[in-house]
Formats: sequence, C-alpha cells, structure tokens
Amino acid sequence: MTVAPTGATEAQPTGIPGPGRTAKLRNPVLPGFHPDPSILRVGGDYYLATSTFEWHPGVQLHHSTDLSHWTPIGGALTGERQLPMAGNPDSGGVWAPCLSHADGRFHLVWSNVRSLGGAFKDVRNYVATAPHPTGPWSDPVEVHGTGFDPSLFHDEDGRSWLLAMRWDHRPGHDPFGGIVIQEWDRAARSTVGPLRTLWETGPLGRTEGPHLYRRDGWYYLMVAEGGTGYEHAVTVARSRALTGPWESDPAGAMLTSYGTEATLQKAGHGSLVSTPTGEWYLAHLCARPLTPGGRCVLGRETAIQRVAWTDDGWPRLADGGRQPHEYVTVPAAEAGTGPAHDAPFVDDFTGPGLRPEWATLRIAPDPGWFSLTERPGALRLRGQESPASTHRQSLVARRQQHHSCRAEVTVDYAPRTSQQMAGLIHFYNTRLWHYLQLTGDEEHGRVLRLGVCDNGDYTEPADPVVLPGPGPVRLRLDVDGARGTFSWAPAPDDDKPPAFRPVGPPLDVSRLSDEYAVTGPERLPSTWGFTGAFIGLGAHDLLREGLPADFTRFRYRPGAAP
Repeated sequence: MTVAPTGATEAQPTGIPGPGRTAKLRNPVLPGFHPDPSILRVGGDYYLATSTFEWHPGVQLHHSTDLSHWTPIGGALTGERQLPMAGNPDSGGVWAPCLSHADGRFHLVWSNVRSLGGAFKDVRNYVATAPHPTGPWSDPVEVHGTGFDPSLFHDEDGRSWLLAMRWDHRPGHDPFGGIVIQEWDRAARSTVGPLRTLWETGPLGRTEGPHLYRRDGWYYLMVAEGGTGYEHAVTVARSRALTGPWESDPAGAMLTSYGTEATLQKAGHGSLVSTPTGEWYLAHLCARPLTPGGRCVLGRETAIQRVAWTDDGWPRLADGGRQPHEYVTVPAAEAGTGPAHDAPFVDDFTGPGLRPEWATLRIAPDPGWFSLTERPGALRLRGQESPASTHRQSLVARRQQHHSCRAEVTVDYAPRTSQQMAGLIHFYNTRLWHYLQLTGDEEHGRVLRLGVCDNGDYTEPADPVVLPGPGPVRLRLDVDGARGTFSWAPAPDDDKPPAFRPVGPPLDVSRLSDEYAVTGPERLPSTWGFTGAFIGLGAHDLLREGLPADFTRFRYRPGAAP
C-alpha cells in the first residue's frame, strides 16, 4: 500500500526526462553501510560522501560520471590528527558529512560525536578544504557544537552559510530543537555573526540533516524527518529570503517509505544534485530489511531518485509517488563503468596500502600494529585490545553488502595462551559480534573457538576445535539471510580445494543490526545503532605483547553458499 499525500493538490511536475533516457540504475547504488549521502557535481564528475561513524578513514567517498556506477576513492579523513576517535562510543564518530565546492576548492563539514547516550550529545563539528576530494585536506577548523549534521551552503552573492540541527537536552523540550544557521567566512575560515534559528521544525518532527539550495529565486531547505528508522522521510520548505518566512511543502513529505511495501525502506536524509543539462536527482539513505519491518543487517544504504519540479516550484519524484524506486532512469549518454553490484571482492594484499573497501575501527593504521610489507602478500596485524574495546583494536574490516555472501581468509598465527586470539569476525559493534578465533589453550595447544557477544553477553556456543598442528588455517563465514555459519579447513593446497568443517551451530546474524543494538528507554536510548554489519580480520592480544597474525587470500563473494 502507499501513503496518500496530505494538504493541497499537487501541481503536475515538469522537466521529466524524455524517452531518449534509456539507461537504468539499480538501487541501492551504494549497497551496505553507506548512510546520510551528500551528493555533489563538479563539471562532469559526481561525488558522494557518506557517514562512517566509528570507522576509519572518516567520510567514505565515491566517484561517478553517470550517477549509476560508483567507484570508491577512499576516505577523506585519514589520520587521527583530523579525526580522533579512540574512546568514542559505538555509533559515535562521523555523522552526516556534507561535501560542497566553492573558490575552486572542495569543502567538507562533519560531526565527530563523542557521546550520544541519554539526554546529551557531545558533538564537535569541523570544516576542512582540499583541491580534490582525495585530498590533501587542510587541518580541520572546529566550529560550534550546538548539534549535529552540519552542512555548508554557498550562495549566489558569494557568501557562505553553515547549517546544523540544534540538540535540546532539557526535559519537556523536543530534543530536535530546530535548524540553526551562521555565516561562514571562506577566506578567514571562521564563522561570522550570530548563530540563529532558521527553521523550528518540519511537519513530521525529529528534524535534522539540513541542506540548503537556491533555484529560480527561491531558497529550498531540505531536511530529514521522522527519525532514521521506518518513519524516516525527506521534507522540503522554501522561502524568498534566508530570513524567512519559510513555507513547508503543502503536499507533505517528498520521499518516504513509511506505510508502504517498498523494497527500499527507511527512505530519508536526502540531498540534491543537477546534471550538466539541468536535470535533477536526489541521493538518499534507505535500508533493506530481512523481513518486512524487521532487522536491517546491511545497515542504511544509499539510493538515487529522479526529481522533477512542479509548475509552482516544488520538487517531486519524477517517477511518481513518494516511495523510492528500485530502478531509476539516468542519461544514457552518460552511462559509464564501475564496480558491479554483485562482483566478488578479492584481495591478496599486494598493494602499497589498503584498498578503499577496507576500514579500521576508530584508529588509523600505523606501523605499531599494521603492516603490508613485513611479510609480502600478507596483511600483518599485531594484536592490541579486546573486541570489546572502544579504544585500540587491531581490526580491518569491510562492509557486508549482500544478504547472502561468503567470506574466506587464511590466517597464520601462533598463540601461546587463551589471551591471544586472531581470526575472522562478523562485527556490528563492540557489544555485538561473532568471532571465529584461532587461540591458545592450556590443555590442547592451538584451538579454534567460536565467540558470540550478544549486547555485551559473551558466550561460546560450541566446544573448542583442537587443531592438528602448527601452520596456517583457512577460515570461512557463510551468511544466508539471518543465518551465519563458520567453518575451517587446513591451509589450501593449490592442487585441490580445502575441505571445510563447520565450527559450532548456525548463528542468528540478524542481531548484527541497528534495530537489535538499541537498548534503554524508548525516547532517549542509552545505546544506539546507526551502522551495519562488517566482515573483518582481527588480532587481539590481552597480554599486550603485540603477537602478529598474518592474513592472506581474502575472498568475499555475494550469493548463498552452494
């Protein structure tokens, strides 16, 4: 079913692309954990910046020339100088970046959220610039921390404006206290003048994620509303002047999945871009639950919709309705190439650095715990703190991007005690993970243990597997919907495939989701979930000896196991 529009009757949209546009994109264009998209075009190049929360590098960047095929180009914030996150809570870190362009430079604003449980949010907002999205990025300038989701708007008169939402901790007040604005001096790299309220709240409440645009003499304020769950939406207001008065779109939300059976749920938090020929598109977040209204293991993803403008100047989905479309027309002449949705990912760790699909947890790689050169063709991790640590873990992971997939890796590791472990981990946050770990045992020597952390409760649902001797082993994770199964095999022989043996029972991987991670009071939970499942390679040494683990031949393949 669909949600009927409310308010005034819509005018007929104009400027819908014509019949020559036959190329199709498939949503989500960025599958897996890629929320809060900020889309930008400079010349013929499109860029997408998405939230990374507690994962390094901060602000994931993708590039496209056709809006359909997107290539990862790494993260913008690559060092702890730009992004200190050790000790940040789960689902803290980088929230809702905004990428813009002025004076021949790229401008990036983001929040580093240092605490978020309960009534308070400790937020540090920053601005940096670079000649290109791949950098080098300037030292960040800190601005006000009144709330999160900052963005920059560069007006036609040469002035720039910094927007954000205001967080209100006071009992009896709406925590989403409106959208604030302050002038930003690009040359001085500082705010100018007072911080004032631009917009109190939209029609659906929980107003955040502001983006400001100017078109045909109007200012348009696009915001996210309804919370970032199933009631999420994109709404729009407009004014002839920045000082107002502002008018909400009389037709209600421009985009929402709420109350529909759309494949793409949780649709909201959008930003606009125009093509060189004057057509418009909307990038927005969405999610694909395992079951209707259920858990979203892949997290919040990025999708793109066509936009048309009504005769009286309101943006609408060009393909009709308000719910997001899975397949969307893009200019055929601009069709390009890029990674396919269902292409396997293979990494033999022979490059000079990590590929952009990989991320590390809270801290940037450094020679104290990370190396791609000490053993050529291997990723070497020296163990640090436990999988429950929010400070310094040796963990390298990539997003799970498919409901059904297989991941394999070979690990060479010689632990002496149960306090040293390394292996293959299915990770949501420090309180939610499944870990097939090669570790030591006082009686049996080297063993494999299957560890499960269920919102902080650690168990081992199977007896340890005693390994027959030293040397590398092959570890595997198979995911099929809500079912996850670990297995192992001796190190592969080039002449025959390894014979895998299961370790423990099938596990419920639906727990590795935003929905399951949230705990505490409904209005202001004590723990939040805003990310998605990762498949990672970890080394943990509770003795603090930094025992190395070598990982080789990583493979990630979409699709259920044969």
